[in-house]
Amino acid sequence: MDKAETWLKKTLDYQFSDIRLLQQALTHRSVPGDNNERLEFLGDAVLDFVISEVVFRSHANAPEGDLSRLRASLVKDTSLAELALGLGLGEHLILGSGERKTGGHRRESILADALEAIFGAVYMDAGFDAARCVVERAFGDRLYDMPSADELRDPKTQLQEWLQARGLGLPEYELVNVTGKAHRQQFEVRCSINECEIKTSGGGKTRRNAEQESAQRMLAEIANGTVK
Repeated sequence: MDKAETWLKKTLDYQFSDIRLLQQALTHRSVPGDNNERLEFLGDAVLDFVISEVVFRSHANAPEGDLSRLRASLVKDTSLAELALGLGLGEHLILGSGERKTGGHRRESILADALEAIFGAVYMDAGFDAARCVVERAFGDRLYDMPSADELRDPKTQLQEWLQARGLGLPEYELVNVTGKAHRQQFEVRCSINECEIKTSGGGKTRRNAEQESAQRMLAEIANGTVK
């Protein structure tokens, strides 16, 4: 644990009173005995509160939906895993032999869970204020350089909000074609708006992806003035 302790002190400026908590936070369930799942559960709650408060205070006039999207963009597994990689967390994970051989120290879900487990472990070791400080140090400038709420809206949401603001009906998405074998299917979806004759199509490996692409193309028609 000496190496992990040194790493934690250097990267997040924290030193455990009970080093067993750090060891548990770094231990994946592929290892017999205590693992980090319970600490991850706790750390997830701590992280959610800290980020919720930061977003709430930094976006004083934002509606609840925008606050939720901003929080989700910061605490989703992809973001946490990227953060953990940047901190060098993967080098200190305690993994079973199978996970080590298959590159578990780089796996997104394992990295994200371990980072949350560290937040939970700090909370257990020294309380909420210490955990808050560690979360804020881990995220660094990301807490001050957030994307705009508009950037976080997916195309379907953007299209729906544009139509609702003008008193128009919701778009309709029609599955028009599915090709390929079961494990490699390609979906084609058509997006239409009842109040106009414009229809757009989109494709993707899932129906949802195809719907998003067709909505994105409809938004492009709107930007070009085709839909008014």
